[in-house]
Amino acid sequence: METIDARDLACPEPVIRTKKALENSKDGKLTVIVNSTEANENVQRFAKNQGCSVKAAEKNGVFTLEINKTGQAPEICQAKAVVMLIASDQLGVGDEALGQLLIAAFINTLPEAKTRPMKMLFINRGVLLTTEGSRVLDSLQKLESNGVQIFSCGTCLNHYQLKEKLKVGKVTNMYDTVDSLLNADNVIRI
Repeated sequence: METIDARDLACPEPVIRTKKALENSKDGKLTVIVNSTEANENVQRFAKNQGCSVKAAEKNGVFTLEINKTGQAPEICQAKAVVMLIASDQLGVGDEALGQLLIAAFINTLPEAKTRPMKMLFINRGVLLTTEGSRVLDSLQKLESNGVQIFSCGTCLNHYQLKEKLKVGKVTNMYDTVDSLLNADNVIRI
């Protein structure tokens, strides 16, 4: 069984190394070692999306993931898949206070809409909306409980020193963000 040591690697390198190892694996089995919660979640999510089983163990902040191909990777769903890319804590360009009011109104309205996005990806200042102190946390939590997948960029959370203040959704990486955007039937950029 091949072992990939992805400790201390920046996002999305642990996922990319896992992807390459799975593609080249003869027996479909490999072990990936990471030392961050985000990398652990990102690698597990990627592997499961590829149709693999994952057995995880943690010891002293080091995660050991045993990945096993259990069959064919699932086919890409052809259903209408709307992904929202939210790159700011404001809606529109102009007055900052107005932009913040508009983004709050927009997100607070989404749980009431008949149609909801499949995923919401928060990048750059958009991560301010998923962290402690955000005026839209209740609405985002409602959306998540109704099946909307919510992801915040790990690099962005680290940049704004908000990693420990994430209150809704999961941390993601650029590989997952690119993959989500390219596989979406429709991308709405906010």
